[in-house]
Amino acid sequence: MPLLERARMIYMSTENVKNEARRLLDSLPEDVTWDQLMHETYVRQSIEAGLADRKAGKTIDVKAVRERFGLPS
Repeated sequence: MPLLERARMIYMSTENVKNEARRLLDSLPEDVTWDQLMHETYVRQSIEAGLADRKAGKTIDVKAVRERFGLPS
């Protein structure tokens, strides 16, 4: 991928994150604490990372994990 195209994707990704952060902040109550904000941000980032891993094929089916560790299904 050409460098300019990669740079545009990174910039657009950053803008998307900023927009999503604003949307998240707007969805929280007026009396939100810093701890609550950090928790919501962490949860959102964790979900996004999990979805990206799933899309990239980096996840394992629950059934396979249960079989691997000898857990009941």
